Amino acid sequence: MRNISLTLALAAALASQTASAATPPEPAEFARYAETLLTDAYRPDAPGVAVLVMRGDEVLYRGARGEADLAADVPLKPGDVFRIGSVTKQFAAVGLLTLVDAGKVALDDPLSNYLPDYPGGEKITIEQLLNHTSGIKSYTDIPGVFDGPIRRDLTTTQMLDYFRDVPPDFAPGAAWHYNNSGYVLVGAVIEAASGQPWHQYLDKTLFEPLGMKHTGYGADPAAIAHQVKGYITAGGTPEPAQPISMTQPHAAGALVSTVDDLAIWNSALHEGKVLKPETYARMITPVGKAMDVGYGFGIETGAVRGTPALGHSGGIPGFNSQLTYVQGPDITVAVLQNNETPGPTQESRGLARRLAAAALGDPYPAMTPVAVDAAVLKQYEGIYRVDETATRTLRVVDGKMTVHRTDRAREDLVAIADGTFLYSDGFSRIEMERDAAGKVTGMRLFSEGEGEGDVAPRTNDPLPMPITLPRETLERLVGVYRMKDEEMTISIEGDGLSGHIKGQPQAVPFVAMSPTRFTGDIVGAELLFAPETGPVRSVGLRQWGSTMTFERVPAPE
Repeated sequence: MRNISLTLALAAALASQTASAATPPEPAEFARYAETLLTDAYRPDAPGVAVLVMRGDEVLYRGARGEADLAADVPLKPGDVFRIGSVTKQFAAVGLLTLVDAGKVALDDPLSNYLPDYPGGEKITIEQLLNHTSGIKSYTDIPGVFDGPIRRDLTTTQMLDYFRDVPPDFAPGAAWHYNNSGYVLVGAVIEAASGQPWHQYLDKTLFEPLGMKHTGYGADPAAIAHQVKGYITAGGTPEPAQPISMTQPHAAGALVSTVDDLAIWNSALHEGKVLKPETYARMITPVGKAMDVGYGFGIETGAVRGTPALGHSGGIPGFNSQLTYVQGPDITVAVLQNNETPGPTQESRGLARRLAAAALGDPYPAMTPVAVDAAVLKQYEGIYRVDETATRTLRVVDGKMTVHRTDRAREDLVAIADGTFLYSDGFSRIEMERDAAGKVTGMRLFSEGEGEGDVAPRTNDPLPMPITLPRETLERLVGVYRMKDEEMTISIEGDGLSGHIKGQPQAVPFVAMSPTRFTGDIVGAELLFAPETGPVRSVGLRQWGSTMTFERVPAPE
């Protein structure tokens, strides 16, 4: 049984101790808190976690819980090697920035200086690759990539062939979208400018000089031999993660490491041992459209309990990770998991945030769910305007409040007070706002529980309601649609449709909002059929702000 009361008691003790001033806990006290946090969240006979928390050169906690190999019943150890996923981006960014410091690359150089034949490369800068504003289609957003092609060993040139001819999402610099293709190109630029494979350059320039003996390329047989097993628990029972060639994550996510090496890295990077001061400042300072999301170069900027923090998360088949650095008090938190689908209390980013806050002496308070009658929840239903392109829709579903942001999957919220709702991350929350007469006028979102919150005013727009269409109207849309090598089958499911992309494990249900527009809230996607009358020629699959158009395949005569 999970010892929740002990965890809350320790958190309360730390909180009361630091109510007037954030007094950092002693290592022994913090270690008891961290150990209990892990014991509450992870079973000893399931995939688990390795954690290291440091304050300066002082180790506050180093431990592990769970299994490194379920079949062999091998427990995890703090020094085990894990895939780190997109935490790799931080290393790739610094690798390229060392070439900037050496005068071999400039951030405002066009990509065409290094890859002359890359389409549109003369309009894309190196900086735009580093901060996800290039507009290039992320290859992991292309349907079907993970269904088999991801298992092939590919060279850098072959990786570029995945996406080089795919239409961009937007013009360079016009928007921000997280982009794994951009970091494959970062690796390609490193290779062009250094004359070495990207991972070998990182080895010689960063890992060997810093003494990071257990960090390296995930496709290297030596690295594979020392790596723990990776799992997925999406169905509740741990299963081996899907096979993937580690050549394909490339400079976007192909490295492996340990919590100890990541602590060495944080110390070196953030204490001026790797980059020139002006280059480091550019790395951690978001610019342009990246300012909207606080993204530098392989670095996410933010705060923990009001104290500036830098870091990056990682997710890759079998693994989930987070590396955080809290500026000022010099706190490092490294969290490595061998489960790609951790539960809400295990998610690496959230766990690292809780540990960092406790290390500051200002732990997050427990959020206790409260029962709120569905009739009371109904008064908050509505559409709230985030900006000119996005809204959040609050709707009661099966007695629970849900939130659905434009182009995102619908999420369940937990009521922690009347008019206050918590996201599944355990930090972000919504507080409803009212006028003097008690009328609901908007919502205030506290992202990751920080800051003063962002207000989204309530609109007068009616809630979008699904409609029931005649079967003959649905049958007009049924068929097979294709976009290059990807194939989507549209079928009738109940009163709506289902969309199934070939190779994916299951179809996604869609409900009708009009005769040609269908929404799938569980994945945050829409189907848009064209034209509205006459024979249907195409369907657009809209998700995360971009639309992929599938052309209808004529039925055999």
